[in-house]
Amino acid sequence: MCTAATYTGDGFYFGRTLDNSCSYGEEVVITPRRRIFRLRNGCAVQNHHAVIGMACVADNYPLYYDAVNECGLCMAGLNFVGNAKYRPPCGGKDNVASFELIPYVLGTCATVRQARDKLANINITDVAFSAEYPNAELHWIIADRKEVITLESTACGINVYDNPVGVLTNNPTFPEQLFALNNYMTLSPNQPQNTFCSKLKLDTYSLGMGAIGLPGDLSSQSRFVRTTFTKLNATLCDCEEKSLSQFFHILGTVGQTRGCCLTDDGTHELTIYTSCCNADKGIYYYTTYDNRQITAVDINRVNLDGSALVRYPLITEQQIKRQN
Repeated sequence: MCTAATYTGDGFYFGRTLDNSCSYGEEVVITPRRRIFRLRNGCAVQNHHAVIGMACVADNYPLYYDAVNECGLCMAGLNFVGNAKYRPPCGGKDNVASFELIPYVLGTCATVRQARDKLANINITDVAFSAEYPNAELHWIIADRKEVITLESTACGINVYDNPVGVLTNNPTFPEQLFALNNYMTLSPNQPQNTFCSKLKLDTYSLGMGAIGLPGDLSSQSRFVRTTFTKLNATLCDCEEKSLSQFFHILGTVGQTRGCCLTDDGTHELTIYTSCCNADKGIYYYTTYDNRQITAVDINRVNLDGSALVRYPLITEQQIKRQN
C-alpha cells in the first residue's frame, strides 16, 4: 500500500510513501541523458531527459518506483492489485512493458501535456522483467506544476484521468477514489456549527471537531481521503525548508507503523520510505522508517551527460543530532 501526492509551496513538490512488508534494496538512482533504455519492443530510448528517483537496480537496470526528470515532470507507480490488467504486445500500438513505463515517459516527455500525447497510443504489455521480478500490478500518477493525471490499465482498457486533487493511493479505481470525497464534503478545518438539532444546546469542547468523521484507518480509500483533506487544507510555505517540512507532515498522516497492518503471511507492512522531490530543482529528499532525518540527493551534482547509473544506497539507520 502506498500514497502519492503533489504540493506547491515555494516550489513544486512530488513524493510518496512506499508501504511494504520488506525492502528490495531501494536506492536513489540518477539516470543520465546518455544512458540507453532498451525496450522489450526492440526500440531504444536514447539521448533522453535525465531522471532521478527511487529504484531497485536489477541487472544494471533501474526499476523506478517514483522519479522526476530534469524538466520537472514527475511519475510514480502504486500498487493496484486486482484491477491492473496488462496485455500482450500488439500491432499499431506503442508497446511498453509496465516496468519500462516510468523511464519511457520521463525520458521522452517534458510536461504532462506531452505525456498525454505519448499515452494516447500506449499499450502497457504483460512482458515481465524476469522470473525473479514478475510484473507488479500498478497504476500511475503523472504530474508537473500545471496539471496532474492518473493512468490506469484495466480490463476496460487504458484510461487517463484528470487528477484535480493531486493525490493517489491504491484500490479502488481512481474515479471511485475521487467519488468517495462526496461522503466527506461537510468536513472542515473550522469549528462546526450545531446543525444536529436547534432545540439542543450543543457546544464544541475541543479544537479540530470540524474534521470529525475523517477516516483514520490504513485502507487505501481512507488514506486517499485523509491525504486529500490534509493537503488541500495545509497552508502554503514560502521557503524550501518549510515546504519540505509541510510535505513530510502531509504524508506523515498516512504513515504505516510496524505492527499495525498484518499481512496474510504474518509479516507487518510499514512505511519503508517517504520521498519528497523538489521538481523545480531536481533535489530528491527522503526519510526511511528508522531514519527520520531528511536526506537529499541533487541531480545537478553529477555529470548528466554521462551514460552510467549513479546510485546512492539509502541511509536507513537513525541519525540523531545531539544537543549536549
